[in-house]
Amino acid sequence: MRVFVFILVAANLAFLAWAQGYLGERASPDAIRLQQQLEADKLRVLARDEPPAPKVPEKKVEKAAPADKCLAWTALAGADAGQLDALLAEKFAGLRRERHVVPEMASWWVFIPPLPNKAEADKKSGELKRLGAPEFFVIQETGPNRWAISLGIFSSEQAANDRLESLREKGVKSAKVARRGATRPEQVSFEVTGPEPMVDAAREAVAAQLPEAKAADCGRR
Repeated sequence: MRVFVFILVAANLAFLAWAQGYLGERASPDAIRLQQQLEADKLRVLARDEPPAPKVPEKKVEKAAPADKCLAWTALAGADAGQLDALLAEKFAGLRRERHVVPEMASWWVFIPPLPNKAEADKKSGELKRLGAPEFFVIQETGPNRWAISLGIFSSEQAANDRLESLREKGVKSAKVARRGATRPEQVSFEVTGPEPMVDAAREAVAAQLPEAKAADCGRR
C-alpha cells in the first residue's frame, strides 16, 4: 500500500513539473504546424472570398519586319525602259514596280507660209500690223522657211490654236498651225519597292546590263 501511494505522489509531482514548464516548453499544435511549413514568414493571408490575383501574361517581343526600300531609274529612253522592265519582271518579280511615262515635249508654231521674196514678206508684215496682230517677225535665215512670218511659238497645240483663232477674228486668213518638233523626247521612269537585299541585287543587275541607267533612292532624283 505504501508503495502505491509513493508511486501516485511521484506521478503527481512529475505532472506538476511538466505543467509548470520545468521539463521544457510544451509546444502547441499550431506551433508544430508552423514549424513544419517552409518559409512560413512569406505566407500572405487572403481575406475571405478574395480571389487570387490573376497572372499577368508575359509580352512576346516580336521581331520587326525589315523595312522596304525604294529605288528609281529615271529619264530612260524607250529602248532602255523596255530592257529594264523585262529584266525586273524576269529576275525580280517579287519587287513591286511602277512605270511612269513623261510625254515628249513639243512646240507648236503659228505662222504664215514662206512668201516669194522679201518685198512680199514686208508687204504682209504691214498688213498684219494694220490688223493688230500682237507679235510677229519675218524669218530671213536661209532654209525652207525663209520669208515665212512667225506669229508665235507655243508649248501646246491648244494654245497655238487659240492664237490662230484670235488672229482670224482680226482678219488674218493665211495663218496656219504646225508642229515644230520635239524639244524633249518621251521619257520613262521605273520605281521598285521591296526588301533591301532584293532591291540592292536589282540595282547591281541593272547596272551590269544598262550601265547608262542611273539609279537613286526614291525622292532623291
